[in-house]
Amino acid sequence: MRKKPGRLRRFLSWNQHRKRWGARRHAVASADLAALKARIIDAGAPVQTRGASKALDQHLQNLRREFSGQSEILFYHAELIVLIRRGHDVAATYRKFRQLWLEEGAFLRAHLNLRWLISATDTFAEHDDDASVRAVAMMASVLVNSVKMFESERYLTHASDATVDQDRVAHLQDRLVPLFEGLSCFTVGTDDTLRNMVWRMEPFTAIEPVGPILRDIWSRLQTEDTVFARFRALHRRDKTRWWETS
Repeated sequence: MRKKPGRLRRFLSWNQHRKRWGARRHAVASADLAALKARIIDAGAPVQTRGASKALDQHLQNLRREFSGQSEILFYHAELIVLIRRGHDVAATYRKFRQLWLEEGAFLRAHLNLRWLISATDTFAEHDDDASVRAVAMMASVLVNSVKMFESERYLTHASDATVDQDRVAHLQDRLVPLFEGLSCFTVGTDDTLRNMVWRMEPFTAIEPVGPILRDIWSRLQTEDTVFARFRALHRRDKTRWWETS
């Protein structure tokens, strides 16, 4: 695996300087969060970005359109992440990012999709001074990226077209089916693995400002089309359920 570029290498990289050219124009000294939250972006039909333009102005313009029809504060959140990733006055920009989450975390969690929640936890994991915050943020990022990998494999292999073999579900109830390195198949329908994991995860969800993000992410993964939701539909033992009921 290629080694992550160090600070000196990034400083000497013309590409890195080009990617943050003009950043000062976007780095406001102090944002009026209430005004941003109330203002709705009107940039035409929203289009999700794929990749990033090397020109900062163009990239932010593309991102702004992605948030068309939504609160300006969501774009401001994305803008801060972009400035941090492109190395513009990272310490000061990260302080704004962290303060934004402390003040408006509930609103951000309610309105950001998983893509941007994970962009947020990636940012906390890389830049926060508190090791506990970094650890919880990394838990969230690893969780969603793992789901992304096996759902992508599911798409590539047409696995979504397959049906559950009920004979195998029954077989798992009283037979150990090896996977690798001592791991065995999840006993679909009754297993307590996920419930126990959630119990262990609960104390971490209290760590501000990232714990509530982890909690919300976990909740969403139980209702979107993920392995957790699909196994939830097959689960039948109430005392080992791992999701909250409303």
